[in-house]
Amino acid sequence: MKTNAIILNIIGVFFLLSAAGYTIWLGITVNWDWNQMEWVGMLALTLTAVLGFFLGYYLNKVHKSQGGELPQDTLTADIDDDDPEVGHFAPWSWWPLMLGGAIALVFLGLAVGFWIAWIAVPLVIVAIVGWTYEYYRNYFAR
Repeated sequence: MKTNAIILNIIGVFFLLSAAGYTIWLGITVNWDWNQMEWVGMLALTLTAVLGFFLGYYLNKVHKSQGGELPQDTLTADIDDDDPEVGHFAPWSWWPLMLGGAIALVFLGLAVGFWIAWIAVPLVIVAIVGWTYEYYRNYFAR
């Protein structure tokens, strides 16, 4: 976690320098005419730097409040030291693919024509129900 905080602070410094360089470059090209300045790029780069510093500060505070080193922060740690149980996932399941396709159709319907979303919503419901009750039918029934 300490390494992540350092990396995020480096990202914050990089984007802060990028914002300063972008502002100077843009100011030189428009002769410092504030009416012709492009504010979105400067603001986006500056806020990206702020986000990097914010996340780096947060991770640093969390690391200090834990009172100990995490396994990924020690050089002598094995891979198995930081290998938590993430959860149980269905092997050979096609339901996540169907759910992703149905959600893509919903967003396509929101962008192109709402009638597509009306067709896709039942597909989303079928995919969620199928994925939820996958272990109650056929080969994986318990």
